[in-house]
Amino acid sequence: MSVIGEFRSFIAKGNVVDLAVGIIIGGAFTGIVNSLVNDIVMPIVGAVTGGGFDFSNYFISLSSAVTSPALSEARKQGAVFAYGSFITVFINFLILAFIIFLMVKAVNKMRELDQKKPEPEKPAPPPADILLLTEIRDLLKTR
Repeated sequence: MSVIGEFRSFIAKGNVVDLAVGIIIGGAFTGIVNSLVNDIVMPIVGAVTGGGFDFSNYFISLSSAVTSPALSEARKQGAVFAYGSFITVFINFLILAFIIFLMVKAVNKMRELDQKKPEPEKPAPPPADILLLTEIRDLLKTR
């Protein structure tokens, strides 16, 4: 069995070991997605919307005591509505959900390929001598 065939069989199984492997890979994959969002997508979105390169410092002060433009310092000074962090997490979620959708779609496609069974072949016609003997038998029955 080829490596691809073994991999398909592995993916198609639904046991606890497969689930554990999926969770471990998912944990590692989270770092990749976070980097994609924070280092590539968010700077582009920030530049397009005119908000700079980082949404995490976007907030609305809910207290008159807040004077700092940095979110971390503003939180120390009083209550803030940190909508920029929410935007970042929401975009992160959408990207992760889309990537998981693509992965599930690929796995379903592999399962579909594994489950397709070739149509049974028609049996080969009997040899000519057997056909001749069958005809002779049928003729003798009618007499």
